[in-house]
Amino acid sequence: QVQLVESGGGLVQPGGSLRLSCAASESIFRLSTMNWYRQAPGKQRELVAGISSDGRTNYADFVKGRFTISRDNAKNVLYLQMNSLKPEDTAVYYCNLYDLGSWGQGTQVTVSS
Repeated sequence: QVQLVESGGGLVQPGGSLRLSCAASESIFRLSTMNWYRQAPGKQRELVAGISSDGRTNYADFVKGRFTISRDNAKNVLYLQMNSLKPEDTAVYYCNLYDLGSWGQGTQVTVSS
């Protein structure tokens, strides 16, 4: 079973930035579509962004122009660069390896003054 470990979450001010990372234990990472999801308190989990094995990306409307998803296949690492953060971005962010249906444990992002 592939292991996914997220890092980079924390507390930031509105308008600030964070970069999340997701490290995969297996080289299958480079062959799979990867996604970031998030779940805020009292809300359903929602797709934030996705990236194919060859680098094609897609984004939810609520993060377009603010977030950037990327990957380093040589290192088996997925990234989410988050800029212009808003309080409504507060959530637990989860890394997803689509082809195996694998999930990380999540990392907390809190945007607050």
